[in-house]
Amino acid sequence: MVSTLELLRERTRRGSKPGQRDDGARLVLLVEGGSSRGVYSSGMTVAIEELGLLPAFDAVYGSSAGSLNAAWLLCGRAGSSKHAWWDPAVMRTTIDPRRAFGRRPVIDTQHLIHTVYTQVVPMGFQEILDNPVEFHPMATDALTGEPADLHAHVRDQASLQAALRASTAMPLLAGEPVVIDGRPYVDAGLTEMVPVRTALAQGATHVVALRTRREDEIAVPPSRGERLVLSRWFARYAPGAAEPWLRRVEGWAQEEEALASHPACLQIRPPLGSARIGRTERRPRVMRDALEVGVRAAVKELGLVASASGR
Repeated sequence: MVSTLELLRERTRRGSKPGQRDDGARLVLLVEGGSSRGVYSSGMTVAIEELGLLPAFDAVYGSSAGSLNAAWLLCGRAGSSKHAWWDPAVMRTTIDPRRAFGRRPVIDTQHLIHTVYTQVVPMGFQEILDNPVEFHPMATDALTGEPADLHAHVRDQASLQAALRASTAMPLLAGEPVVIDGRPYVDAGLTEMVPVRTALAQGATHVVALRTRREDEIAVPPSRGERLVLSRWFARYAPGAAEPWLRRVEGWAQEEEALASHPACLQIRPPLGSARIGRTERRPRVMRDALEVGVRAAVKELGLVASASGR
């Protein structure tokens, strides 16, 4: 089997596009999220955009904040929108822990996607819909607890916005589940933080995974406090998602195994020593630095592909 880097190089050199290939491969990009930690994978998408590598992929899968980063890449605005990660006007209205005292969502994805992404830092929704590279925003079915690929539900701007909200609907922090075509969905990270199992099941032969965790960061189970606070929320709003949330360490281990054992998988991670970004981090300097770390990590792995292809 040809390596992922070799496939990227050859496709980029030939300028091939989805639907016009004859190499028999399906190359996918997986974008990990993690709320504010998604700033790392955002930087990596900026590098992919600047290196001109996106057309070499057949599909992009995003989980949680990774879906937002994937969307910016697909509309060609990953670089021009990157400042939103550290812009105080954006971050303070999107993430505000004080809202918890008023029983309002700490993370306001409704405001982010329907106001910020339309009026402040406009996202190219139509460009995403028209892009020949498939977009697969992931979520978790709130009733069954199964991973849900929302690709088939994305038909127009409104449904695309709903899919982005569903993918980032963190339990309790982002409010109630997002209902799409009569079914409730919650954050993708409950079942697939890196949607490798879904991508492989759908025929992916080659994978590039943009990670937001360092190699030495390990997943931890929900704390006793988290269990006490969230158990009632899950019982009321997302009964099917409670079990995968409780067993998230096992799920993440399965993802790591699937990524590590795949013969044509390239993982790009923040390097050892990079800052640990919390879910609600919003300090401008921390976020700006983390994004640049993501850019450099991706350029280090993929820069030679672009240069060898004459980019």
